[in-house]
Formats: sequence, structure tokens, C-alpha cells
Amino acid sequence: MLYRLVIQNYAIIDNLEVDFSRNLNVITGETGAGKSILLGALSLILGERADPAVLFDKTRKCVIEGMFKVKPQQVQAFFETNELDMEEAVIIRREISSAGKSRAFVNDTPVNLSQLNELSSLLVDLHQQFDTLELEKSGFQREVIDALAGHQEQLHAYTRQYQQYARLLKELKDLQLQRENANKESDYNKFLLDELLEVNLRENEIETLEAEQQVLSHAEEIKGTLSRVYFQLKEDETPVLQQLRQLQTSLQTLVAFHKDVPALAERLQSSYVELQDIASEVERLNDQVQYDGERMEQLNDRLAAAYRLLKKHNAHNTAELLQIRDNLQQSLEGVLNLDDRILALEKQSAEAFASLENTAVQLSEQRKAQTAPFEQKVNALLAQVGMPNARIKVDIQECPLHAYGKDNIEFLFDANKSNNFGPIRKVASGGELSRLMLCIKSLVARSVALPTLIFDEIDTGISGEAAKQVGVIMKELARGHQVICITHQPQLAGKADAHYFVYKHMEEDKVKTHVRLLTQDERITAIAKMLGGEQPTAAALENAREMVTQ
Repeated sequence: MLYRLVIQNYAIIDNLEVDFSRNLNVITGETGAGKSILLGALSLILGERADPAVLFDKTRKCVIEGMFKVKPQQVQAFFETNELDMEEAVIIRREISSAGKSRAFVNDTPVNLSQLNELSSLLVDLHQQFDTLELEKSGFQREVIDALAGHQEQLHAYTRQYQQYARLLKELKDLQLQRENANKESDYNKFLLDELLEVNLRENEIETLEAEQQVLSHAEEIKGTLSRVYFQLKEDETPVLQQLRQLQTSLQTLVAFHKDVPALAERLQSSYVELQDIASEVERLNDQVQYDGERMEQLNDRLAAAYRLLKKHNAHNTAELLQIRDNLQQSLEGVLNLDDRILALEKQSAEAFASLENTAVQLSEQRKAQTAPFEQKVNALLAQVGMPNARIKVDIQECPLHAYGKDNIEFLFDANKSNNFGPIRKVASGGELSRLMLCIKSLVARSVALPTLIFDEIDTGISGEAAKQVGVIMKELARGHQVICITHQPQLAGKADAHYFVYKHMEEDKVKTHVRLLTQDERITAIAKMLGGEQPTAAALENAREMVTQ
């Protein structure tokens, strides 16, 4: 509930504080006294755009502050989503500088207008004359029937299930598109893979073949050099190994004469052993190297095939070609796996659809069960508020499954018992829509935790018994909800739990708007003036007293 509204420097309001009751609050006053200004200021903390022209004093900023008592579950999701600190009281403040810059705060934390709009919709339902956008929305009409059907938990479960189903369909669609694109490439990829598989390269094969080709290409040169080296090491007239052996023997004769000679002799011995091993290795390599024309032809053919693949795939070595082969295999296997995944998702989505369809049928039956009682109650209330010939009818048409079932719900209206029903948005006037909204909200109030309800002259165009019945409905509605109503009707003002009087007063050569909470006697006088003018008669005062005490 809105328990306090503070307005500073707005229009013709200098400084104003209003404390509201938790039930039916009625605001009255002369035309032009500033009742609409109050709502204009309130709309700023509900997220309306600011206009610097509304500043009372152009040298000061305008501040509007609304203080709300809330139930945690009413706004908890909003506060968690927007990472705001949750408190027992929610204080919304809007500031407008003289330069036109606007700022908004929730519990002293800055927020943007989008956030402010979202929060305010949870706290206040502002219904102004001719403001029928909510009633015209199909979503609101469905919510009304669902509230009366009392199947919110089942509906929420269905909506969650539908969201999961929608995600399944999206995943399925993405996979089908992926398969379609993959199929376009799969034939070419298979051709590329077959080429690679046909050549069947082994790890490092190109590099190994190139090395072998080098050996065969230079076989004669290699054998000649190796033979010469071997000959000089072991078979020359004075082979190197024989000379080393002789040098070692010469050093051995000096061992007894110098302490460093043994070390030198040992090193010569090591060199001799190493060269002997080298000679054996040279001989082995020489025996291995044999020019093979047939093998050379095989190598050339194998390398030519490999080089074609390197060029075709813009690769540089065997490892890159093998990686390309593996990637192509994975891609083709992925196409096959897509079919399996698509089949599994199709089965899942079909099962989810069947479950949704079953629940949607139940929701539809429950909604249809509420239409006749709803129509009867609304029509009775319409007669009560001065529209005896008006009728409402609920049209429920089956449509494809959506997030709230399989129903398209629309309220149809006939103002004159003509049986020519048409959509509310097309056939109902502003005054009819206002009273129709009041009737509907009074019905669903027991089923839905409505926020603070604010009505701006909803009773325009009615009087007498109809105005009295509007007051009765308002009073009943206010038993469980805070209601704030601006009215010119004494019958409605008499039902108030708190009656506020808006008036203008000249101060320092400026007209300022003030609001005063009336006492019981002041209420009687104010209502009597609404009945009989500025100088109410004794009969008007008595009539007013009856209205207040009823």
C-alpha cells in the first residue's frame, strides 16, 4: 500500500505530504483545485517521463517521493533480478532539476525508467478516465478468467513446461538446419576423405620418403665417398688406424720418463677405438646403399600423390594432412550423429507436446466453466452501476498451443441489449469501459493480490443510485485492497475511510495547492456542498450525514 506521498516544487504545489489509509481513500475538491496535479506527480514515481515545465520554482529541483508497505513476495523477484536491497518499506523517489535532468531512486539506489515502470506496475494500478489499454489487452482478459478459475499453480507449471518445449523446438530446428547445411557439404567432404584414405599416409611418411629419395638419388656419390673413407681408414698403404697404433706404441716408450705421457697414450687409444668403430659403420652404410630403379620409381609415384594432396589442402607436412583427414571423418560422422540426435529430439518434443496438449485441454475446460458465472456477475454489477442494458460475453476460441494454453480469449460487449456483441476495444465508450473495469476488478480482487488501486473520476457521467452502487463496490473492494479514488460524487465520498480535500490558497502572491484530511464534521459539510452548493441546506447536511454514517 501507498502510505505516504511527498510532493515538493511540482506545478502549483510547493510542499505537500499526504498519509493514506489502507482501505478506501477518497479525494474531492473543486474543479481546477489540483486533484489531477496530485495524479500527475504520482505518475512521475510510476515511471512517466519528466517535463521541467512542471517546476513550481524554476530555481529549485522537484522531488516526488512515494512510500509503500509491501509483502516480500509482491516485489522480491524484481529486487533480486535488479540486485536491489529488499526492505520492509519501498521508497521511490523522483527528482527533476531545473535543467530538466531527471533521476529516479528505489530505496536510495539509482534506477532507470524501465526499472521504475516495472516496479510501479507491482505496486500501483492507476486507472484514469478513458484509460482502457489494460482492459483491451487480450493478456489481461485471459488473466481475469484464470484468476477466477483458480488454477494458477497448474498454469505456472504448464508455462514452465511450455518454455522447455519451446527450447526443445529451437534446438531441434537448429540441428535440422545444421544437418541441412552439413548435407550440402557432405558429398564433397566424402570425396576429399576418400582421396586421403586411398593414399593412406602414415605418420611422417612424406618426410621419411623424401629422405629415402635423397639417398637413392645420390647413391653413387654416397658409395664412392664411403668407400674412399673406409679405404683410407683401414686399407691404404699406410691406413690411418695403423698410423694411430704406431703413434700409441711410440708414446708407451716414454711412460716411465714423464707423468703426463700415460694420459696422452690413453687418449690415443680412445681415438683408435672410435675410428675403428667409424670404419665399421662406414662399411655397413656402404653395403646398405644400393641404387634401386624400381624402388626409386615407387618413391616418385608415392611422393607425387602426397604432393598433390599437400597442394590441394594447402598443407605443409604429413601431420597436417592427417589432421585434415581426421577432421573430415569427424565431420561426416557428425552428420550421422545429427540424425540420431534429431530423432531423439523429435521424440522428446512429441512427448512434451502431448503432455502440454493434455494440460491445455484441462485449462481450457476450467476457463470455459468460469465464463457463464463471470458473465452473470459482471452483467449484474453493470446494472448496479447504471448500465442495465449492457452485457459482456467471453469468447474462447481454440488456437495453436502457446505459453498459456490453447485458448484465445476475448471479451465482447453489447451496450444496448442488441445482441450485437463486438470486441470491447471497438464498441465500448470511455465511460462504459471505466465502469466495466471497476466491475471486473472488484470480481477478481478476491482471487488476485492486486496492488494499490487508483481510480481517477471513474464515476464520471453517473449520479444517483448508480453513483451510490459504485461507492458500494468501491467500499467492498477496499476491504482487502487499498483504493484511492478521485471523485465528484457525494455518494462515493460518503463511503470513504479517509476523505481528503484538495483546495487552492493564495500565498505570497502565488496560488498553491493544499490537501487536508477531513474530520467527520468536515466530511459532512464537504459532502453537503457537493449535494447542494456552497451554502448547503439543512436537508443537504442531513443527507450528507446519512451518507457518512451508513
